[in-house]
Amino acid sequence: MLITILRARLARYQKPIILLVLLQLVATIAALYLPTLNADIIDNGVVKGDTGYILAIGGAMIGVTVVQALCSVGAVYFGSRTAMAVGRDLRAEVFDRVQSFSARELGQFGAPSLITRTTNDVQQVQMLTLMGFNLMVAAPIMCFGGIIMALNQDVPLSALLLVVVPVLGTVVTLLVHRLRPQFRTMQTRVDKVNRVLREQITGIRVIRAFVKDGHEQARFGEANTELTEVSLRVGRMLAFMFPAVMLVVNVSSVAVMWFGGQRIDSGGMQIGALTAFLSYLMQILMSVMMATFMFMMVPRAEVCAERIQEVLGTESSVVPPGAPVTELRRRGHLELRGVDFRYPGAEASVLREIDLLAEPGRTTAVIGSTGSGKSTLLGLVPRLFDATGGSVLVDGVDVRELSPALLAETVGFVPQKPYLFSGTVASNLRYGRPDATDEELWHALEVAQAKDFVEKLDLGLEAPIAQGGSNVSGGQRQRLAIARALVRRPEIYLFDDSFSALDYATDARLRKALARETSEATVVIVAQRVSTIRDADRIIVLDEGAVVGSGTHHELMADNPTYREIVLSQLTEQEAA
Repeated sequence: MLITILRARLARYQKPIILLVLLQLVATIAALYLPTLNADIIDNGVVKGDTGYILAIGGAMIGVTVVQALCSVGAVYFGSRTAMAVGRDLRAEVFDRVQSFSARELGQFGAPSLITRTTNDVQQVQMLTLMGFNLMVAAPIMCFGGIIMALNQDVPLSALLLVVVPVLGTVVTLLVHRLRPQFRTMQTRVDKVNRVLREQITGIRVIRAFVKDGHEQARFGEANTELTEVSLRVGRMLAFMFPAVMLVVNVSSVAVMWFGGQRIDSGGMQIGALTAFLSYLMQILMSVMMATFMFMMVPRAEVCAERIQEVLGTESSVVPPGAPVTELRRRGHLELRGVDFRYPGAEASVLREIDLLAEPGRTTAVIGSTGSGKSTLLGLVPRLFDATGGSVLVDGVDVRELSPALLAETVGFVPQKPYLFSGTVASNLRYGRPDATDEELWHALEVAQAKDFVEKLDLGLEAPIAQGGSNVSGGQRQRLAIARALVRRPEIYLFDDSFSALDYATDARLRKALARETSEATVVIVAQRVSTIRDADRIIVLDEGAVVGSGTHHELMADNPTYREIVLSQLTEQEAA
């Protein structure tokens, strides 16, 4: 999987990679040539006492060293740029794919895991690419070149390489084989730490309200300990790897000196040749060590690549149309025909045979007990997920055939838990319409009953908003989210229990202002509070995913026991009348 991912991304950078390989080739050849020059100085300069020869060959060695240094710097430069570009492209691909996911896929992976895959996992692949350019390109050239040069110095002594290299390769292979499953476990436990930490930061108020600090500390301690344990196991294996490699290297050096000394004593080898052979042996073993260092990173990068590919290989259940409709004849007509929805693997459908008609200039309300499918019903319109049966039509066109941009322009959705982005009040209100003027923003705030509290902020529209809107109250967050939808001025407004955090007086003023502002638009409201929807033109009653009633408040009070039960659980008989 790792090779597949890298092959596809590296194909875009063929020219810098070719240049990188050429620079590495020249640098490695220069490094291999230096021991031969050194042996020449010893045998023909030092032994014979020829100072001129020593200076001449020494000057040549300096020139070769300069060439090697310049080529190495160039290779590192191009390698680093290419590796960083691959990381950038991979992060962008993962981000784009996550952006295409529906609520179903997001729930399948979970936010902590997706964050880890986009950051930590991509970084591991990026680092492997960087080290591969800097080490793995030079290592094979150094290894095979060193063997050839060692044979050129002394063939009998080169027989040691037939023992040393396989032993070193076997040690590395065994360690890498044991490391791979540990790295997979490590990445999974990094996900768990991120998930626990995210829950504790997000739910800090709940934790303190229930005095569960100790419990949450224990949860994080358990996740942290599990990650520490697997990290220590990996660390112990890596700590064993380098001593094992160095043991092979040092034993090999002793063997070369031992057998080389005997060869010199018998006259079959010169001192300079032994020095050069020892240098080539070190270069060969260093190249194997460079490969060892790479193999340490490969198992973790391979696991990370598989996790990245899981995201890239997951297709969204909400598929964009092949030939999207980009224009609509009518504006604001919403209809659901025989809509069913079932979550994957669920025994029963969440929604069954839902028929609903919402028209411009009218307010349609949906009410029902908890778990009756109200929010799911509303989520089908902007395609947070697609219906598994029936059709959702906007102006007579199935939403699955509409251009996503046109659907977003036509439908304004205020979710049950509104989310504000870090920035300012103005940047949040302009999220759906960047060209909105300040006057339009203030008008939307006035309708949403948010103008007063925004005016009291020190910077007004430029007042800072923290991530998630954590520096404003729940009611203020809901009103800002409603104002954001009003700035967009869509033809269809969907309010998913968006008034639940408001007091009754603010709720009443907001609904009255909304009625004037959206008089020509289609409005669908999902609510638990009866007072919010009792004046709607039409009320749909849901029970266990099916429509069990439809009509005005007074009609339903007269002949629908489910609606009557909901109303009387909140209001007295006199108030309901």
